[in-house]
Amino acid sequence: MNEDGDFLIKRFFSGDRRAIARLITLVENEDANAERLLDSVFHRTGIAYRIGVTGPPGAGKSTLVDQMAKQFRKSGKTVGIVAVDPSSPFTGGALLGDRVRMSDLSIDPGVFIRSMATRGSRGGLARRTQEVADLLDAFGMDVVIFETVGVGQSELDVVEAADTTVVVLVPESGDSIQAMKAGLMEIGDVFVINKSDREGAERTFTEVGYVLELKNNREAWTPPVLQTVASLGQGIDELIDSLNQHREYQKQTDQRQRKQKQRIEKYVRQIIQEKLVAKFWQSTQEQKLSTLVEQILTKMDSPYRLSEKVILEFCENMNNAD
Repeated sequence: MNEDGDFLIKRFFSGDRRAIARLITLVENEDANAERLLDSVFHRTGIAYRIGVTGPPGAGKSTLVDQMAKQFRKSGKTVGIVAVDPSSPFTGGALLGDRVRMSDLSIDPGVFIRSMATRGSRGGLARRTQEVADLLDAFGMDVVIFETVGVGQSELDVVEAADTTVVVLVPESGDSIQAMKAGLMEIGDVFVINKSDREGAERTFTEVGYVLELKNNREAWTPPVLQTVASLGQGIDELIDSLNQHREYQKQTDQRQRKQKQRIEKYVRQIIQEKLVAKFWQSTQEQKLSTLVEQILTKMDSPYRLSEKVILEFCENMNNAD
């Protein structure tokens, strides 16, 4: 690691918020030094309680996360928030910027908020969300909250990233039916009917409870269904209680350990895949691609046979290099 990197890590370990902001930027931009910097802090990860908040657009996720963070702060816990927003078509940056919507929290020294752009990721989280959560964890945050982008039917990445997944729905627009279609009913550990002062809240509450009852496979944990009005702070105490109960349940079983193992296994697979793909295209294969496409267009060969040939040639070159 170069001298600047060493100094940055020292500042990070000393609790410098500018250092963690800088590290997150390097990770998001996939800087050449990012991997070595992440490696140097990884031994401090695995402590923070990671909560995923997901649900359709307009469900009030940001307001709910804001209230959750305030409640955690009352109990003395530090909170890191990773708010994933749609990418700007012009800059590629986060379009909405949850720090604007959580202005009260942004001045709290015990809270660190980072808005991240999806940058083409389709799983509800940004491409480097996991690494950013690791940085917040290593920085000493007691709780890390992911707020997904809210694209409706592709929010499932949050299950692997979080210890507890909160699914947020609202009474109108048939959210309970859409949640079933999107598979959200399968992933929630806690269900929240937000904006419950609106018409239809009781019906949605009953529908979600009924569906969960049908899906109950007699596991020790039965997902609770709660009603909140996040804009007024109503129902937040009950939500935090349910989160604490789920965390305690995870401690009593091996669920959290299993989730961490699955998370790390997927992450290692991702790293290996990214390195192999990068190495493959950094070789002469990129130069050959145009010629190969021409062969396919003239029907001299098929994409399948040519791909197999190129991979075999790449593997042979790797073996020879060893």
